Amino acid sequence: MSEKTRKAFLDDAYLTACEGKVVAINERGGIILDCTNFYATSGGQPGDSGHLERADGSRIAIATTVNGADKSEIVLVPAEGEALPEVGETVTGHIDWERRYKLMRMHTACHLLSVVCPYPITSANVGEEESRVDFDIPEAGVTKEDVTEQLMALVNGNHPIYSQWITEAELDANPEIVRSKNVRPPRGLGDIRLVCIGENAAIDSQPCGGTHVSETQEVGEIHIGKIEKKGRENRRFRMRFGPPPAQ
Repeated sequence: MSEKTRKAFLDDAYLTACEGKVVAINERGGIILDCTNFYATSGGQPGDSGHLERADGSRIAIATTVNGADKSEIVLVPAEGEALPEVGETVTGHIDWERRYKLMRMHTACHLLSVVCPYPITSANVGEEESRVDFDIPEAGVTKEDVTEQLMALVNGNHPIYSQWITEAELDANPEIVRSKNVRPPRGLGDIRLVCIGENAAIDSQPCGGTHVSETQEVGEIHIGKIEKKGRENRRFRMRFGPPPAQ
């Protein structure tokens, strides 16, 4: 039976510390809290790392965060050799904020890329310095220079980013908002979260449980480093922070 975890990061992605009570330690030594600001690996975004602070000031290093029996349960995976808290103990979770913020900026950039390239997404991986997004495109006819220019126009437009919730029935009535070709939002966990970009979602709206910045300008300078052909109709876009390298 899974333990439902309140996901504080859905309410505030900028929450660097969050108090929670230990409700279980699983058979692998994973720590499950009733509430956490640690994001679990999902949707191409890596799980958070950081540490738990105990009442006596001691720390438990957290190597990564994953989903448990289902996506309602979040499991904090301690680094090897770390002590485990007691069930019922209250701890404060501190995420590695520098790493998380890079992932928030990059995940947001991946959404912007799906606006510039409105094709089905076959795979995605969010990284701290480089991300990749694979699109189902026949002969693409796009260049990394053109895509970079359009990305930066969206970034510099400083559009607001926010979330809203819809029912599964509303999602069924608007299937086109799901960009992934192979993955669908989880069912049976309640309403579906949409990440929206622009006033009244004028630029984009798609299901996503990840963490994002609050306005596009926070993404910073970004560019397409490479577009690779990965099959007859698959193109891999590699996106990197910083300006394009000098020609």
